[in-house]
Amino acid sequence: MRRIVTSTTSGPSAPHRSRSLTVLALLAAGVLLTGCSKAGQAGSAPQDGAGSTATAPVKVGLVYSRSGPLAAYGKQYLDGFHAGLAYATHDTGKVAGHKVDVTEQDDAGDPAKAVAETKSLIGKGTRIIAGTTDSGVALQLAPLAAQNKVLYISGPAATDALTGVNAYTFRSGRQSYQDILTAGTLLGDSKGKKVTVLAQNSAFGQANVAAVKQVLGGQGAVVDSVLAPPSAGDLTPFARQVKAHKPDLVFVAWAGASAPALWTALDQQGVVMSTKVVTGLAGVASYPLFGTAGSKVSFLAHYFPGAAGTPVEKAMLDGITAAGGTPDLFSPDGFTAAQMIVHAIEAGSATDPTAMAKALEGWSFQGPKGDEQIRAADHALLQPMFTAKLTGSGAAAKPQLVGRLPMASVTPPPHPMAG
Repeated sequence: MRRIVTSTTSGPSAPHRSRSLTVLALLAAGVLLTGCSKAGQAGSAPQDGAGSTATAPVKVGLVYSRSGPLAAYGKQYLDGFHAGLAYATHDTGKVAGHKVDVTEQDDAGDPAKAVAETKSLIGKGTRIIAGTTDSGVALQLAPLAAQNKVLYISGPAATDALTGVNAYTFRSGRQSYQDILTAGTLLGDSKGKKVTVLAQNSAFGQANVAAVKQVLGGQGAVVDSVLAPPSAGDLTPFARQVKAHKPDLVFVAWAGASAPALWTALDQQGVVMSTKVVTGLAGVASYPLFGTAGSKVSFLAHYFPGAAGTPVEKAMLDGITAAGGTPDLFSPDGFTAAQMIVHAIEAGSATDPTAMAKALEGWSFQGPKGDEQIRAADHALLQPMFTAKLTGSGAAAKPQLVGRLPMASVTPPPHPMAG
């Protein structure tokens, strides 16, 4: 049994690290990225110390939200992961002769439960942990991974605090800063405008407030926020607070099952009619929930099925559909995680997480969203983003692509690697 090192890092309320952003930095973000290759098709032979004939399985632990407030997101991630593993291993489930042995654990969105499950997996020889749906959970697992020297690839968890947190932590989805940069393209000139952020008082919500203050505040906007408890059922008081602020722009950052109640409250209180509202496009099930307000909202989009139009996206869509699943918002996060794991084993090691991490740093590849790159300096996942609008209402509501933003135009500022 492997000895487990216990994290002493504080919980989801750990303060977000300070970043700076200037207009010059945004302009300089357009770095030329080259050397793209598909996962499972590039990389050297394994250097795992046991020789190329070693065939021991590589144990991967998926710690994700099978239940809890973000269970729908967890299911999307899981479906994408299995499709991605099939794609990257050419339907063999093996990398360089090693079977990828996946164990799934439900953290239910509880950081303490996730930490306990991760410790158990590490103790059983698991060297790769992936799947995290919740940002609060991710902030607990990242230091645990570094202390135990295991590769950790977070999933839909969007908190910016994961970028550059340590040498063993990566992400397979986008981060809040990329959302805000995408929103900035929808807001136009924000100088002198009053922007109110409506979010949940959680790691995800706080990260969005911090990012809006840095990006739009840095462009001259006056930014304030209205934060609601994640457990709040009646959201009318918070919609009223937003309207009372008389903002020029409202940025809504929301996740979970209470989204329908939120949009009903915003519609009933006249917020959507009185000002410009920008939010992230959520999953397919959310489209009808906007009602007639949907056509009046501007959407930034991490992803929606069909947004990318790439061969890899088609492989993901076909793979998920063939397995009986439904492609959705966080399907690419799971698919990309599988690509990263395969590359880490193939080009790095089947047994050494340090070598796995080194293999991922700087890797450019074709993901389901398009050209992507793992920035070596801080492990930010540079990726395209999208803008969209909803057409139709009710069951007929569907997203229409407005624009594709290449990764260079939505690149978060670099952050020195901690530790």
